[in-house]
Amino acid sequence: MTTFKKLTIFLFLSLCLSSSWANNTHDDFLECLSHKIMNSNSVSQVIHTPNNSSYSTIYNSFPDKLLITSNFKRIKPSIIFTPIDESQIQAAIHCSKKHDLQIRIRGGGHDYEGISYISETPFIIIDLRNLRSISIDTEDKTAWIQAGATLGEVYYRIAEKSKTLAFVGGVCPTVGVGGHFSGGGYGMMSRKFGTAADNIIDAKLIDVNGRIHDRESMGEDLFWAIRGGGGTSFGLIISWKVKLLNIPEKVTVFNVTRTLEQNATQLVYKWQHIAHKVDDSLLLRLFLRSSQSPFRRGQRTVYAFFTTLFLGGVDELLPEMQKSFPELGLVKEDCIEMSWIESILFFAGFPSGTPIELLPIYWKFTTNQTEFFKGKSDYVQRPISIDGLEGIWKLFNQVGENAAELQFSPYGGELSDISESETPFPHRDGNIFMIHYSVNWEKMESSEKHLSWIRKLYGYMASYVSKSPRAAYFNYRDLDLGVNNKGNTSHAQARIWGEKYFKNNFDRLVKVKTKVDPTNFFRNEQSIPPLV
Repeated sequence: MTTFKKLTIFLFLSLCLSSSWANNTHDDFLECLSHKIMNSNSVSQVIHTPNNSSYSTIYNSFPDKLLITSNFKRIKPSIIFTPIDESQIQAAIHCSKKHDLQIRIRGGGHDYEGISYISETPFIIIDLRNLRSISIDTEDKTAWIQAGATLGEVYYRIAEKSKTLAFVGGVCPTVGVGGHFSGGGYGMMSRKFGTAADNIIDAKLIDVNGRIHDRESMGEDLFWAIRGGGGTSFGLIISWKVKLLNIPEKVTVFNVTRTLEQNATQLVYKWQHIAHKVDDSLLLRLFLRSSQSPFRRGQRTVYAFFTTLFLGGVDELLPEMQKSFPELGLVKEDCIEMSWIESILFFAGFPSGTPIELLPIYWKFTTNQTEFFKGKSDYVQRPISIDGLEGIWKLFNQVGENAAELQFSPYGGELSDISESETPFPHRDGNIFMIHYSVNWEKMESSEKHLSWIRKLYGYMASYVSKSPRAAYFNYRDLDLGVNNKGNTSHAQARIWGEKYFKNNFDRLVKVKTKVDPTNFFRNEQSIPPLV
């Protein structure tokens, strides 16, 4: 690069920063970056600071209904960096490390606690939104997926190529694959195929020294760690290679609703005894909400939504349901046969007839969310009693209508057949189902009320869920469980939250971290710490 071009780039970057942001660290970082980025024409496309209109556009595009629930002050990034290729990521890592500037890595979708784009120390974001290519090989039944893609894009691109191949992952199409895959990845086919992480066969990762690795060069320990242990603790994952899964051309779905007046309590109780034991091709998910009763004017009731995917036709499903769960009273008219890609739209809540072409672009329409949100999780290993369920119903009445939801996601099948140590995701045999708790609200002044409510519910549930540790799902990130210090965090302190997510795999994750990132360059409030 000529001296003139270098000067032009640096002047552009410097002008992007107002005086309040342009401290020495950031000036040095920008000058370093100006020497590393070879194409001067791309600079304005990838560097975004508070003085650029693009900064607010990108920052406000993060599709989260979020409240930062931690009790420490947080700041926004001084720079959002949106690289268009691997070499630019390498440059950003090199310059951030050289000038001791913290980075946060953001993929394509949600972030429960916002730790990919808010911090309490000065930092920049490396936002992977431009790295979203998806390459499908139907003969080999594999796909390479860049980390900035969303699940909706992945599902759509697979369906473009084949009617009988699919991939297992979450139901929300705007979730980014980078975090979802690296944290586990539960979905509507998990009882048949396991988690997303169970079906990853290769990856490309940039390490703390800027080197690009695949599975062979990174080694099996690091490859193990990033499949369920949270990739951003160990490096920056730029793409995943996954195994595509054989499915029938037609699947069957249903969403049957019952209220307390329709025996919902007994149905939920029975569901706990069978949902993890039914045919592996059947996943009976359960959603619980409280709203106005259709039978008693002016009174609330609990609605139980039995939301189900069966990998097969309705004529195969009905005998299985009659055998395992006759109390639900499922009839053929409740069921719909459709393609797998159509079922993605169904479970995401889109109206019937929505074109599948919406899936790869839906993330563009979910920006600037104005509601607030808090989520938590638990694992259940023995059925919750009738009294226990009725206690939940009473707590529902202490929060606004439709403000809260409990989601019961069944385990069993392939999820239970894989050992706890096969990947860092440890929630395997012995779990009946996972609980996801969520509460939403619209006004900031209502935050404490709603946070207190969900924490009260979580406290109430303690006697009904797993213990020693009380387990949690890493992809439902919850900073209430504990956070790291600003600097080095002790192994003992991180273990408080780490064992909840990873159980006995936490110690192995720490060993991998110590080997590949001993200075803790890749860090956040709940990143794996190295031994110090």
